[in-house]
Amino acid sequence: MKQTLLKSFKDILSPPVIFFAIKMGLFASVLTLFLSWALWDTLSQMITAYLAWIPWNWVQTTGVTLANILLSYMLFIMMLSLLTSIFSEKLLIALAQKSYPDIKAKGSPNITTSLFLTLKATGIFLILFILTLPLFFIPIIGQILPLYLWSILLKEPTVYDVGALFIDDAKRLEERKEKTTLLAMIASLFNYIPIANIFAPVLAQILFLHHLLQEKK
Repeated sequence: MKQTLLKSFKDILSPPVIFFAIKMGLFASVLTLFLSWALWDTLSQMITAYLAWIPWNWVQTTGVTLANILLSYMLFIMMLSLLTSIFSEKLLIALAQKSYPDIKAKGSPNITTSLFLTLKATGIFLILFILTLPLFFIPIIGQILPLYLWSILLKEPTVYDVGALFIDDAKRLEERKEKTTLLAMIASLFNYIPIANIFAPVLAQILFLHHLLQEKK
């Protein structure tokens, strides 16, 4: 784990990774602004109806605006994760060649499967987000809960994207998958920091890259 973290944070500071993260962040920002603008009134009505049953008056009066902002931010994270999943293949291969020159790419993620897993993770994320939304207004719990939800958004799609490139043993990949929740949560910590949050999805992929490939050396 220590080596995985050290190598990953070294990679995240390299110019190619920084450029990639900034590019994905800009694209995700444009998509999020457009979707938030187009859906703001609809989302406000839905959230108002949803929060109406909560007995806390302060939530009913200020919760709609806060929930809209929170949902827009979650939408940005989802867009960023999706774009990173689609466009990161060349970057991951380059990073792998630098750290593990004896390990060659064995395949390529299937775009349909990658999108399906990303949409599946997004669906689970959204369902849990909606069900647990009132908890976001509770101190401490409201700050910790997003970390777990973000890890769900990152884990399965990232395991597939990285594993499809370098691991041709499905059983071994499944075994290694069980150890990646913590890595996804570590990467998700970046989502708490404005601007630095653009690095969260690509950091997850780099963490998983080193996690999967170190044992193959």
